[in-house]
Amino acid sequence: MLDGLASRIERYMDLVSARQKLVASNIANADTPGYKTRDIDFQSEFQSAIANALPAVIEVPGLKVKNDGNNVSVDRESRLLAENALRFNVATELMRSEIQTLHAAITEGSST
Repeated sequence: MLDGLASRIERYMDLVSARQKLVASNIANADTPGYKTRDIDFQSEFQSAIANALPAVIEVPGLKVKNDGNNVSVDRESRLLAENALRFNVATELMRSEIQTLHAAITEGSST
């Protein structure tokens, strides 16, 4: 019953976690000369995640490059951290709801 949805939610949470690590790395390297911002194309990677593929890390194009060659925008990365936290919370609530539904079905089935 839970296998299909639970595995998709798990993969989604794995993808969110991978993106969170990249964003944290970008912030940690905000002052590293020559560092280029990396990210995940979330929508296409989610489709790939359903097929069990690992996310492809890309260099983010079109960002303003500082004199030292670094293009990390702490504002952008902070927004991505907040977005990822929201995505993770939604996935957690979906999983919690599925587990509660299963628990209710088992509990009701065993009391008759």
